[in-house]
Amino acid sequence: MRARVKILDVFSGRYSVFISEEEAKKAKLHPDDLVKVESGKKTIYGSLVISNLVGSGEIGVSKDVLQLHSLSEGEVVTVTPVGTPESVRYIKKKMHGEKLRKVEIEAIVRDIVDRKLRDIEISSFVTALEINGLDMDEIAALTVAMAETGDMLDIDRKPIMDVHSIGGVPGNKTNILVVPIVAAAGLTIPKTSSRAITSAAGTADVVEVFANVSFSLDEIKRIVEKVGACLVWGGALNLAPADDITIKSERALSVDPPGLMLASIMSKKYAMGSQYVLIDIPTGKGVKVETMEEARSLARDFIELGKRLGQYVEVAITYGGQPIGHTVGPALEAREALSALMTGKGPGSLIEKATGLAGILLEMGGVAPAGMGKKMAKEILESGKAWEKMKEIIEEQGGDPNIKPEDIPIGDKTYTFTAPTSGYVTWIDNRAITGIARAAGAPEDKGAGLELYVKVGEKVKEGDPLFTIHAESEARLDQAIVFARRTEPIRIEGMVLQRIGNI
Repeated sequence: MRARVKILDVFSGRYSVFISEEEAKKAKLHPDDLVKVESGKKTIYGSLVISNLVGSGEIGVSKDVLQLHSLSEGEVVTVTPVGTPESVRYIKKKMHGEKLRKVEIEAIVRDIVDRKLRDIEISSFVTALEINGLDMDEIAALTVAMAETGDMLDIDRKPIMDVHSIGGVPGNKTNILVVPIVAAAGLTIPKTSSRAITSAAGTADVVEVFANVSFSLDEIKRIVEKVGACLVWGGALNLAPADDITIKSERALSVDPPGLMLASIMSKKYAMGSQYVLIDIPTGKGVKVETMEEARSLARDFIELGKRLGQYVEVAITYGGQPIGHTVGPALEAREALSALMTGKGPGSLIEKATGLAGILLEMGGVAPAGMGKKMAKEILESGKAWEKMKEIIEEQGGDPNIKPEDIPIGDKTYTFTAPTSGYVTWIDNRAITGIARAAGAPEDKGAGLELYVKVGEKVKEGDPLFTIHAESEARLDQAIVFARRTEPIRIEGMVLQRIGNI
């Protein structure tokens, strides 16, 4: 059928094409059919939505479509139903636990990017990877396919360093310290980050509180070649675009398949031209990787994948048994990270981890002798050089370089939980802490989250404050309070943990 384009002021949350019920009947089209829209040299694929928003002879396109394709009001296009892509057969193959060939993986990724695969099919692919996994041949093929279907960055300043945490630990604002420390030492570190998937704040969510994080590749190249670093959102770029699409399914399903995680992380590093990559694997109860054995296995996978991609990869297995620092949630974490950069001081867990990771990068980049990287990183932080570099990054990214932590607004609806008994903090539940912060509205509500007043091993008295929830609305605060009461975010016990009598 031929139709005139009508631009609809809606975001459908998926790649949608709208037609009227009358036109659907005439063209024998059904809801969720995959259709091809052609105009000149432009070809667009989308899922069909039958709607009264459009009239006879019209086809409606949502703003999701216009973000990637230029169509004008009244433009005449041809709409054709499309059969099920061949890549669906390959997804079914993986659902049955079979190994995929390189060409099959390339077809799936290409169809994800071209929007030939619908949300339900992409979710099926993600679920198949969660259940049946990928071997290293498949992961390498997926990584390269994800990178090569998007743009690639070429920065003249070499060597190019990169760091990535696989996440799972609440309050992990570490890289906001690592990047300026490394750049202050003269190395180049263009850091792209994702938004939160299952956490309360991704690095991009935190940085966005005080600087812009959405830039084009050309703008990133200009920023990095001027100040040696950036802290930007990868999703605003066309870097490994299939990754940004599959992340939506991962977020909806609350899964993060290991093979897809490896490909997701390393495809972005490959596309950014990173030569030296440090991977942070937080390990401990309540995070993605709970045992040292799992962490070492994943570390070997990252190193092997790096070799196949021509990148030098090192891995730091870090303590992930409790939150990093004392804050969780975008604005609260931004305050804490900027304060640590300004003063060179902060919570032990944050400073220790940031200087430890930065130190490894300084050694990898050849600016610090072996074993001296952490000492050099601490000197850069404490001398104020890291803060000066961060101010340059903030200014280049459109923020106020003279910002003060207390200038950042946080949720003013609060509730403080206190210790129900005296004793010692024996456990902090990472998942519960993240759940509370998300229930309060993080990461979408920047000011939402929580402040922690205690750490594992500390002695508390009955009535001492344990943590304060921050929310931007009373309704969200109430949700977070209910969530906190249903879980046990902080466990307090006496020194005698259990008494067993003589039976």
